Amino acid sequence: MSSNNASGSDIPEGFSPDLWTAWMELRKECYPDLIEGVNPSYGYRPTLGAGIAFDVLFGICVIGHLIQLIRFRQWTSGLMMVGAMTEAIGWAGRTWSAKCPYNNNAFLMQITTLIIAPTFFAAALYVLLGMLIRRLGRQTSIMSAKWYAIVFCSCDVISLVIQAVGGGMASTESGREGGDTKPGTHTMVAGIVFQLFTMTVFAVLVLDFLRRVYSLAKGRRDGQGGLTRNMKLTLLALFVSFVMIYIRSVYRTVELAQGWSGYLITHEGYFIGLDATLMVISAGIFLVLDPAVLLRHEMTKVTTHEGRNEKQDTATGNDSEGQGGVRSE
Repeated sequence: MSSNNASGSDIPEGFSPDLWTAWMELRKECYPDLIEGVNPSYGYRPTLGAGIAFDVLFGICVIGHLIQLIRFRQWTSGLMMVGAMTEAIGWAGRTWSAKCPYNNNAFLMQITTLIIAPTFFAAALYVLLGMLIRRLGRQTSIMSAKWYAIVFCSCDVISLVIQAVGGGMASTESGREGGDTKPGTHTMVAGIVFQLFTMTVFAVLVLDFLRRVYSLAKGRRDGQGGLTRNMKLTLLALFVSFVMIYIRSVYRTVELAQGWSGYLITHEGYFIGLDATLMVISAGIFLVLDPAVLLRHEMTKVTTHEGRNEKQDTATGNDSEGQGGVRSE
């Protein structure tokens, strides 16, 4: 049962109008001290030092990838930049919560951004594999580079929308005393599980790509491999980033499956170690091993080759991606 206050909002059973008004004001304003017996939405007060540190780290990633985007205009840099920016916004929300632990706007700010940010990192990996396929030739993959972008980025968008909707539903309900967060939580879990499935399929296709590359290179008379040193470094970065995102997705799936009062979600150390740190590595590895830098000469060769053969391919109806082959440098 509930009653209505003067403003017409529902007052849950057990709350007096004055107590309910105080509770709602607490979630709107910045009350810096923890109240005994009243837990913040996190189940703890977020650490201020962690918030500042990760904001700085993700800020560095944003600036680094923005510079590379301006210099080389590659989709990978743009997607990494957007993902890092989304992470930075989320950690700004957690920094805000460290000062105002009961503020609901700060809680909403971080939960809706940090749940979706890795989706942009994953999209960068899908685009990156397509770049390698274009360089080495259509026969190195079961799908063309164009279809990698279409299929996997479409799946990423679907996952993004599902997680965002679920995050919005859950965070809205968490702002209400006695609100039911389960539908939103289940929706978020569904989005992450779908992302895990997509990434698992992607991992299988990456392995198939490597098998084809080395199989074709082994058949060359000169015995030289098809991957240049820079391509191997790019694949190393892709592998590291992929593993970080995958581990994080498994963690968030288990965390949310336990519910908003579960053990993982109410202990900040797990979130810092299995989400924030992994995402810094996922984005930061591409500042050290940036495909926009490592592959710039290879992609220039592809562009030049495609420009010379564009008219011929159009006339014959051939796929220009299929004309390439495993190369040695």
